[in-house]
Amino acid sequence: MTRVGRVERTTKETSVLVEIDLDGRGDVDVATGVGFYDHMLDQLGRHGLFDLKVKTDGDLHIDTHHTIEDTALALGAAFKQALGDKTGIYRFGNCTVPLDESLAQVTVDLSGRPYLVHTEPENMAPMIGTYDTTMTRHIFESFVAQAQIALHIHVPYGRNAHHIVECQFKALARALRYASERDPRAAGIIPSTKGAL
Repeated sequence: MTRVGRVERTTKETSVLVEIDLDGRGDVDVATGVGFYDHMLDQLGRHGLFDLKVKTDGDLHIDTHHTIEDTALALGAAFKQALGDKTGIYRFGNCTVPLDESLAQVTVDLSGRPYLVHTEPENMAPMIGTYDTTMTRHIFESFVAQAQIALHIHVPYGRNAHHIVECQFKALARALRYASERDPRAAGIIPSTKGAL
């Protein structure tokens, strides 16, 4: 059974297409118009081994907010769609990733309940190219709301804003990969005492 999600989201502010294959090879084709965001989505696909296609046309003449937010919403919805009923998955995943002086710790539960806990160093540089670093938390909020997962991200230290953000996406990619992979010992079983996620 293929685990593929495809979501199109169109508003007066943006037009977004997201396609994801959870059992891919990390082939990524991303174009949002926000260079650093594209770089982060590339990390998500490659380190999660998700085949990922993202095409966003947004109102970048205003700023990057709507483009970034709506892409994250569509990505979360596509991820949820690809998971299906979650039969046979591990459900939980965690990963700690360093990037030079920065460290990110990420834990996920594909629980069906959206919840985000997010901490990162204060006083980060406000911009990375055209990317507003305050949007990082909002990306995860938007993704979690649509994917309906519990996500805990903790960056205990780091100095370089690029590294701080990038190690979060890399750790998230690995944690999602581990949680969404099929457990050979749990074939046909939904990993919950409730019988549904």
